[in-house]
Amino acid sequence: MKYDLIVIGAGPAGMNAAIMAASYGANVAIIDENPEAGGKLLGQLHQESKGEWWNGRAVAGTLVEKVNQLEIDMFQGKEVWGIYPRWKVMVNSGEELQAELILIAAGAAEKAIPAPGWTLPGVMGIGAAQTLTNYHHVKPGQSVAIIGVDPLSLSVAQQLKMAGVNVVGIFLPPQSLFSKDKSNPTKMLTYLSSMSHAAPNKLLQAAGKVAQYSFIKKFGASIFPRFGIGIWGTRLFLRKAVLEISGYEQVESIKIAPIDKDGTPNQNRVKIIDVDCVCISGGLYPLIELAGAVGCESVYVEELGGHIPLHNPEMETTQPGIFVAGNITGIESAKVAMAQGELVGISVSSRLGLIEGDSAIHEAQKKVKETRKNAAITFQQHIDEGRKKSLRLWQKNRHHAKE
Repeated sequence: MKYDLIVIGAGPAGMNAAIMAASYGANVAIIDENPEAGGKLLGQLHQESKGEWWNGRAVAGTLVEKVNQLEIDMFQGKEVWGIYPRWKVMVNSGEELQAELILIAAGAAEKAIPAPGWTLPGVMGIGAAQTLTNYHHVKPGQSVAIIGVDPLSLSVAQQLKMAGVNVVGIFLPPQSLFSKDKSNPTKMLTYLSSMSHAAPNKLLQAAGKVAQYSFIKKFGASIFPRFGIGIWGTRLFLRKAVLEISGYEQVESIKIAPIDKDGTPNQNRVKIIDVDCVCISGGLYPLIELAGAVGCESVYVEELGGHIPLHNPEMETTQPGIFVAGNITGIESAKVAMAQGELVGISVSSRLGLIEGDSAIHEAQKKVKETRKNAAITFQQHIDEGRKKSLRLWQKNRHHAKE
């Protein structure tokens, strides 16, 4: 089967790219390993800074409707087994798809933060808890502790409360090579300052703004209340860490202790809290394996969440005809992923001769930047610097390629 564009990944980036390209007349196919399209959208449900609600499942439903209206071929519940030049995509169910242009929108995966007891049944990634609650309508537990402070853990805490789960608190992880800054109250307070404008709690907003002044960052963590701050009815503890997860055959309790401004625990003040579930939020990293398998060069950009495929401003990689969009290019919001997908759809349409001139591409690039600028909460602290670094690395790579 021959197409103009094959999209791998039916998340917000992939579907938006397919919709945009198909709307200009391209013949498009989408492949996704999941039985239902939407990707991470399916578990998203949160209130944004102005009070409106973001319902990811509803957004996914709207995108699927557009995909169907444009008669885009969907290969749902199928896995890509191989991509061969120039370009042949092999699917595990036996289909062989061909196209000159491919978009890899593989998304991201959760990072683990190992802690004593983290392999017990009842311990899960925060994203798994989000999917269970919002998509499958199943409580991950009756009494839940969350380890890790970031936008995802704060959002899921609210979603769990809405589902009737008792969230005993959001705590820092224990100090380790894996937790790094996530176990340091001073650095986490600085991190919270990056989303102080959108924080749902006035005290957190104030604390975040205070943390923006370098000369009192250290003092700010010292005065953060040990009894925590209430966010959506859940306590956020920047001065307490989970030292251990305990249980015989499954999670039964957590061992917590107060910590100083640098994250060192006070072992003389350990407390046991009964829980039946622990959710660990260690952040996300881009899934670049498929891009690497097809020969796309990658670079490590810490500000973007890890290794990403090198790509130009039109989202094309070092392999001509292979594009990327969404969290594979760096960890950002679904709205940014959708804007990137739209950019790829337009870039592909231009390549196919379906649109003339570069004005549509430039407008789509501006939209990506504006969407990023207006994001209520960013998952990476220095995303703008990360994007600039990514572009510099692309330009350096192309310069060397020409020599």
